[in-house]
Amino acid sequence: MEHEGDLLSGSLTEDDAHRRAENDRDGLRMVEALLFASAEPLSELELEERLPVGTHVVSLLQTLQRTYEARGVNLVRVAGKWAFRTAEDLSFLMHRNREEERKLSRAALETLAIIAYHQPVTRAEIEEIRGVSTSKGTLDVLMETGWIRMRGRRRTPGRPVTYGTTEEFLAHFALDQIRDLPGLEELKGAGMLDSAIPASFLVPTPNDDEELGEDEDPLEDGSLFDGDDFDPDT
Repeated sequence: MEHEGDLLSGSLTEDDAHRRAENDRDGLRMVEALLFASAEPLSELELEERLPVGTHVVSLLQTLQRTYEARGVNLVRVAGKWAFRTAEDLSFLMHRNREEERKLSRAALETLAIIAYHQPVTRAEIEEIRGVSTSKGTLDVLMETGWIRMRGRRRTPGRPVTYGTTEEFLAHFALDQIRDLPGLEELKGAGMLDSAIPASFLVPTPNDDEELGEDEDPLEDGSLFDGDDFDPDT
């Protein structure tokens, strides 16, 4: 009668609990295998499509994340997707095996930061914020890294191209979303901003929404050299 009461009350029998534990264990192994074998981060939807119906992907990901948090590789969420990454405190071990990367110039780093925080932004707007001209070559270098993209065209005279960051940007800097970029106080704490900056100084809240803004039009093929994107020196 006690066993029958458990069934009526909806509680799990010992066999049910055993089967669920086995299913969870199998699910963990499958999620782990998929993430390990994938060259690119996988979204929860992509994982669900490859796993048996009814698999609780989010719960399994959270369990795997806890399992790996003290190991040499961690399960992290980047750009809204999941991937295994070398633990941050062990990244120095990888330097010897990594090909020497092309270092970005100060101008490129400043331009990248402005695009990340102020997107969508045009070349002229970047120059206004930096206070100096920006070579199209600088934007080309950032395009080659895959960290920025041309979004659309501003609805202003000359219809200049607007720029924004990419999913690759988020993945490279281990950001789940663009709003994870450091704010004003964090930048001050890291020594990246002068503590004596004007009280009116603000760090904008970044937004990399895929949809074009009200003042943007779609890009048109074959028209990338009009407006402020024409550079006679390149």
